[in-house]
Amino acid sequence: MNIDSRFLINLVAFQIGWFACVWGGANQAPALGAIAVAVIVAIHLTYTARRPGPELTLILVAAAIGIVWDSALVAFGWLSYPSGTVVAGTAPYWIVAMWMSFATTLNVSLGWLKKRYLLAAVFGGLGGPMAYYAGFKLGGVQFSSITLGLAAQAAGWAIMMPLLTILAERLNGMRPTALMLAAEEQG
Repeated sequence: MNIDSRFLINLVAFQIGWFACVWGGANQAPALGAIAVAVIVAIHLTYTARRPGPELTLILVAAAIGIVWDSALVAFGWLSYPSGTVVAGTAPYWIVAMWMSFATTLNVSLGWLKKRYLLAAVFGGLGGPMAYYAGFKLGGVQFSSITLGLAAQAAGWAIMMPLLTILAERLNGMRPTALMLAAEEQG
């Protein structure tokens, strides 16, 4: 698979996962998004990643960040979700799945943000709230105050996106190891 097709497939897969999560969450079918993301992550780790171990670690770390971030916003009462919450006052499992799907983009379709921390902050500060606003319009999330909720998302994502790109640099399962490159040269 060449780089261009991998980029496009990754981007489309994330959009499918995002929509499945939001639509499922909004329509009392939160498992739909979780199942879609499980398939996306499995395909990513099996067919896209050259080294699945680091990619899986990145996905799990992003899920942990997502649990903490979205649960904090729920605990503050700034946003709520219509379905999929297992423990009251925390983020629903489908939003955590969405974070996992998002992590699959960090070394592929969003890989261009690595080492561009200011650009990553701007991208996160704009893109994060836009995604949550789209989720709001589709009924997947509610805000107690849309202004406060989107401002919190902007600030949080402006910090998290550069952090996620740093993690992606360190946990890059897309990049071949020196041993893999040597083997390719000999083969």
